[in-house]
Amino acid sequence: MVKGIVAIVGAPNVGKSTLFNRIIGKRQAITDDTPGLTRDRIYAEAEWLTVSFRLIDTGGIEVTKRPFQELIRIQASIAIQEADVIIYLLDGRKGINADDLLVASILFKSGKSIILAVNKIDDGQLMVDINDYYRLGIGSPIPISTLHGIGVGDLLDAVIKQLPKDKEIPSYDGHLKFAVVGRPNVGKSSLVNAILQQERVIVSPIEGTTRDAIDTTFQFEGTDYVMIDTAGLKKRGAIFESIDKYAAIRSLRAIERAQVVVVTINAEDGLLEQDKHIVGFAFQAYKGMVLVVNKWDLAKKGDRDMHQYTIKLRLLMPFLEFVPILYTSALKKTRLDAVIKTVKQVYEATQRRVPTARLNELLVDAQLMNQTPEFNGGRLRIYYGEQVSQNPPTFIMFCNKPTFMHFSYQRFLENRLRESFDFTGTPIKIINRERK
Repeated sequence: MVKGIVAIVGAPNVGKSTLFNRIIGKRQAITDDTPGLTRDRIYAEAEWLTVSFRLIDTGGIEVTKRPFQELIRIQASIAIQEADVIIYLLDGRKGINADDLLVASILFKSGKSIILAVNKIDDGQLMVDINDYYRLGIGSPIPISTLHGIGVGDLLDAVIKQLPKDKEIPSYDGHLKFAVVGRPNVGKSSLVNAILQQERVIVSPIEGTTRDAIDTTFQFEGTDYVMIDTAGLKKRGAIFESIDKYAAIRSLRAIERAQVVVVTINAEDGLLEQDKHIVGFAFQAYKGMVLVVNKWDLAKKGDRDMHQYTIKLRLLMPFLEFVPILYTSALKKTRLDAVIKTVKQVYEATQRRVPTARLNELLVDAQLMNQTPEFNGGRLRIYYGEQVSQNPPTFIMFCNKPTFMHFSYQRFLENRLRESFDFTGTPIKIINRERK
């Protein structure tokens, strides 16, 4: 389980993206000597000593007014606001400059746990000079070299000590938990309010709140639900709300807590890049999913045909053919019952268990119908399989050599599972394991 969010903050060209790549273990952030290269926040899940956390790389904050600097400051400020722990990174070869003092002043006001890391400490003289960083008043500086990996372990030890031990998030045992996520201004809150105002919905008078979202419990047709509404960013006003990409952290937290994710898009806008990012977050987390096209009453006349609109969406996201698509209008209160009923249907699919005997019959038939291709120097042979867990449905395929499994054949097996069993709206995880 993800324990919290860690943001890397600092002036330009101090090595934030290199540290980000070092921690997550792969080259995801772009690194270059050109200041200001990282403009948008980059997210990834990281782990240290069995503790998982969400890591954010941010653009550099500086005094000089370069292009996009105001946007960079905004997105860095949001990362600071949402993070549990902040790594304040400085360049040990340059000493403290005006940009570093600007960042320090911003961090002082945040009230967050801050860990001071001084990068590019590769020789003894620079280690002597590190004492100068105490005058920032932030704490003991940790010397590191992101290029060579020196001191990064000590830095991560300090990070996980500061992560929240037990977040006060209610468990809602026995309730079906679903999150309503999406870009700002797609009608999430209107959809939530419209669902809760239906006559057939019994809303609990107790409304729980967390730092990330608003939880509302209600009952519909005998089933208890918790609806997690990813509330808008509360600080700094409309400028944050107007930048779609900066709602992502709250969506991530809500997705992690939910059993089913309702991704909401605006019918007038269609599927935008940020919508795809949010869908990707849910898909990578193996969450059950429903796609809701809201504001359908306002769609352009040419787009009013649901069938044609669905075809367009499927073409844009072919990997989500299994996700149900619903068309609603929160304003007109149309098709709201269908949202709740589909959420329950998807949840039940995430809990579905396939009997081992039926699974192995399917595997035998699949290999007779479609012989496995030669790949990586051999031909795959699946001896037997079993389902090992639910939510998401997870299957282990015992075979002669896992590297012989071509991704297209794995997709073929997944499709056969979907044809034979109802896995509506839920990703399927297939693990290939060599039979000993």
